[in-house]
Amino acid sequence: MESHVPVLLAEAVDALAVKPGGRYVDGTFGRGGHSREIVRRGGEVLGIDRDDEAVASAGDIRVVKGRHGDVKKIANDNGWEEVDGILLDLGVSSPQLDDAGRGFSFLREGPLDMRMDRSQGVSAADLVNGESAESLESIFREFGEEPASRRIARAIAGRRGFSTTSELADFVAGILPRRGAHHPATRVFQALRMAVNDELGELRRALEGGLELLRAGGRFAIISFESLSDRTVKQFFARHVGRMVSLQQGGEEWVGELPRARPVTRRAVMAGSRERAVNPRSRSARLRAIEKEMTER
Repeated sequence: MESHVPVLLAEAVDALAVKPGGRYVDGTFGRGGHSREIVRRGGEVLGIDRDDEAVASAGDIRVVKGRHGDVKKIANDNGWEEVDGILLDLGVSSPQLDDAGRGFSFLREGPLDMRMDRSQGVSAADLVNGESAESLESIFREFGEEPASRRIARAIAGRRGFSTTSELADFVAGILPRRGAHHPATRVFQALRMAVNDELGELRRALEGGLELLRAGGRFAIISFESLSDRTVKQFFARHVGRMVSLQQGGEEWVGELPRARPVTRRAVMAGSRERAVNPRSRSARLRAIEKEMTER
């Protein structure tokens, strides 16, 4: 099994307030670090992951192959009508990044793939070699927030034939100046990965289905690593936490949506200096959590 250090391990599991005998869904099982801590604290875990290698690493924890966007259906199909907690550790895992054959990192020569489930879907190579310049521009702008989206997309559309990570990374580096410590292709690779795996779509479905799946008093904890996913989580949680506001004509009115929830984390929880020093991947991690209300207001 690959060495993998789970990010914000104690903070994420603490946010779930694990209780003995409680039921918890780890919607992004990875190598199971968070799940094993939940089990150690007495919880029962149902893991979900779309990566065959992650599922194979499960050991004695029950893990099913699937997408976290289907969290409610998968839990129900496995006999769990409601749960005490849900954890999502978003983005690409360290073992996936470290495996050059997966094509997630421009730091390693490999096929331009980026599929979390290699048994289905289009690859990053399919996108850069087949999509129109307009479509690529939209992908780079929406999922990478890349200021030079149009310039890069037009250049790629005029070149095509990309098959490896280094080919694409070197090509983008030849178009853009280096931005400080970041490689010029950083945002392009992020955008392609998110598009290939429909990451924002999966997250939105997981948020909706997950909140429905939680029992009253259940908790939802999510770790994200880039601004788009963190913003999506923050906005969804804020919408359901809501607030009471005073009216000009007197009295108060609830502003928010049902089901209502209360914040477990008032702001994003970040890794401490010790964890950041030991595990560089933790530097961009943001943890947010809410608890589903016991009763209606």
